[in-house]
Amino acid sequence: MQLQLALDLVTIPEAKDLVKEVAEYVDIVEIGTPVVINEGLRAVKEIKEAFPSMTVLADLKIMDAAGYEVMKASEAGADIITVLGAAEDVTIKGAAEEAKKRGKKILVDMIGVKNLEERAKEVDAFGVDYICVHTGYDLQAVGKNSLEDLLTIKRVVKHAKTAIAGGIKLETLPEVVKAQPDLVIVGGGITGQADKKAVAAEMKKMITQGS
Repeated sequence: MQLQLALDLVTIPEAKDLVKEVAEYVDIVEIGTPVVINEGLRAVKEIKEAFPSMTVLADLKIMDAAGYEVMKASEAGADIITVLGAAEDVTIKGAAEEAKKRGKKILVDMIGVKNLEERAKEVDAFGVDYICVHTGYDLQAVGKNSLEDLLTIKRVVKHAKTAIAGGIKLETLPEVVKAQPDLVIVGGGITGQADKKAVAAEMKKMITQGS
């Protein structure tokens, strides 16, 4: 089980400071969609250059033209690139093919997917590396979380690794760990805390013990 830090509401200098603070406890650094929108793939490039030994995920949420977008993210230094589960089959397959060619990985974000079990089973056959259940900000605001969704995809996913994102905090982490995802994605649960390093250390400890 690995810990991924999602950086969503930061500039590139802030992102660098945050990563520096918690790097020893984090396996993957995610350059979140808002950062990519605000800063472009330069954000991916700069974080990868500053932390060459870190695995960097570019959260592009690709919906179309996957071959091209995966290529550009790979060139910027991304190790993992995200594609939406709601995209066309040919788009997801194209992303997986391009990533394999470049020695990169694809994470499929199932945000907004209606028939989760059925779609997870389909996507699992496309050669992707991770399938991620994700409760977005808007649903978190009305009290939803992704735990039930994780259990749903764990039943059907046979090839890809499973991941969970959306509102995970120190107090909800034990329940998440119990469900045994391969990847736990935390944003504000670390970045919004006063002592980020201590929280990241505690989360890493829980995840390691629960693996």
